[in-house]
Amino acid sequence: MPEKCRVSVCGFDPMLVRGYVKTGYRALWWYLPDDVYNDFKVQPGDKVIGRLLAVYNPKGEKTAEPNEDFRWEASKETGYAVVLPPEVITKYELTEFHFIELVINKINEADVYPGEEKKTKWWPKEKMKLSYFLPYAAP
Repeated sequence: MPEKCRVSVCGFDPMLVRGYVKTGYRALWWYLPDDVYNDFKVQPGDKVIGRLLAVYNPKGEKTAEPNEDFRWEASKETGYAVVLPPEVITKYELTEFHFIELVINKINEADVYPGEEKKTKWWPKEKMKLSYFLPYAAP
């Protein structure tokens, strides 16, 4: 297994995301594990290929287990942030207060840690229950 991680979704206020989703502007993103970013020298616009395993709401509850492949792009500002496409945001009603669990299989076409099992960035379950969050705002 390549790199398995559970990360927090980052981004803008849900009302801004609501508008950005319609325009295609970068609204929500997540950050690559440092090792992956450094070892694969991820650049702006690189493709991060993997599988989305689970979505968690701000209460720490698993709301979806999509188990679907993805091919997302590193942000144009830095390769460290991976942009969530608008269709993923609306499908899972994501906000900057959600968490996602995923496996990173490839950066562009290069296999990530073939033959190894890594798990360097893992958000702890007990810290996924947020005391403050804003609800999703549909576009």
